[in-house]
Amino acid sequence: MPGVRFPPTRACGLIAEMDDPALLSLAADLARRAGSVILAVRARGFETRRKTDESPVTEADHAAETLIVEALRAATPGIPVVAEEEIAAGHEPDNHHEYWLVDPLDGTREFSAGRDEFTVNIGLVRDGRAVLGAVGVPAYGELFGGLVGPTPAGSRAWKRSTAGERAIRARTPPADGVRVLASRHYATDARLDRFLHGRAVHGVTHMGSALKIVRLAEGAGDLYPRFGRTMEWDTAAPQAVLEAAGGQVCCMDGEPLRYGKPGWENPGFVCTGRP
Repeated sequence: MPGVRFPPTRACGLIAEMDDPALLSLAADLARRAGSVILAVRARGFETRRKTDESPVTEADHAAETLIVEALRAATPGIPVVAEEEIAAGHEPDNHHEYWLVDPLDGTREFSAGRDEFTVNIGLVRDGRAVLGAVGVPAYGELFGGLVGPTPAGSRAWKRSTAGERAIRARTPPADGVRVLASRHYATDARLDRFLHGRAVHGVTHMGSALKIVRLAEGAGDLYPRFGRTMEWDTAAPQAVLEAAGGQVCCMDGEPLRYGKPGWENPGFVCTGRP
């Protein structure tokens, strides 16, 4: 039944496997629930601390990750979970051909600064590819989902908001130039100017987090080049949403962005809408 989520069933004492639509439904529900936790922390106030790599972390990061990780491990015990704060604490799981990638609060700098551009990212990787993902945008009351099929016709991307759920599609760039979405914290990066040189550009909008990628997925932009450091949990879920919507995420050499890299670190990449 559409909209009804059934818990994993048990057969012969084992949890039955979930198909990809059920896994996406699970991820989407957890992204929504984690978003509520994050907003509750923001409402009562919080302290921002620094991790060993000097990146910020808050109570909201830890609370959201705990909720997501515990639920994923209970519902899908056969699928390892790779989560940002666990990795930061030194809990390194064995790599696997299939695993969850979780960023419980992508855009902690935005969250700490009182801005609304932060997301909850839950993606599933299989054989190095992001095959499905859910991205919650708690402050805007939005939730995105994407399931990448074996063929373009088998892919599906959607957005839920107070207006309901609708299918989304990345757009073909308009004739008057591409609308560029760029990282807020790299607004003065000379590499962006060099990258855009010679292109017809309609405008550049700076924002934080994976919000840029899902905005491309819904057709609100055309191009997002990323030069700074990112980790695999930053990108798996939104990449699945964008590719399910008809867009692409490629490394600077044109090869698709893949997963299972040493240290979970991404190279530079470019997100685009439809060709």
